[in-house]
Amino acid sequence: MPDAKPLVIEPANARRADAAVILLHGLGADGHDFEPLVPALNLPDALAVRFVLPHAPRRPVTVNGGMTMPAWYDILEMDLGRRIDTTQLKRSAQTVHELIDAQREAGIDSRRIVIAGFSQGGAVAYEAALSYPEPLAGLLAMSTYFATADSLSLIHI
Repeated sequence: MPDAKPLVIEPANARRADAAVILLHGLGADGHDFEPLVPALNLPDALAVRFVLPHAPRRPVTVNGGMTMPAWYDILEMDLGRRIDTTQLKRSAQTVHELIDAQREAGIDSRRIVIAGFSQGGAVAYEAALSYPEPLAGLLAMSTYFATADSLSLIHI
């Protein structure tokens, strides 16, 4: 579970959000890394998109000499197979499911929620979006890999 509440950026037009983007940062970063992206997107005023930028918990990362840093999961080996702690990754994906549920409780249809992630956050985004039991608007995975491709049971295709 994350150390802090997610950074939430409401629509600039002061309208009630009717869509959401949940955007996961990479290893060693936090939700604030993507904060400048929101105004840079220059979305039209007619859109009412909420951005949810969660923060990964701080944990030791084996491939970084055990240094504690924000990480969605531990990376045990850096090779082509990239051995990771899949239990931690799946816990992080469950946290994303909870964020999706919170957006739905706030009145946003699941089909208007995009899950996005960069690097390590992208691996979590794959797991979270593809295992969520309701259809989502989309999945954006940037500069990442599909860490749980062999074990994920797809809910929606």
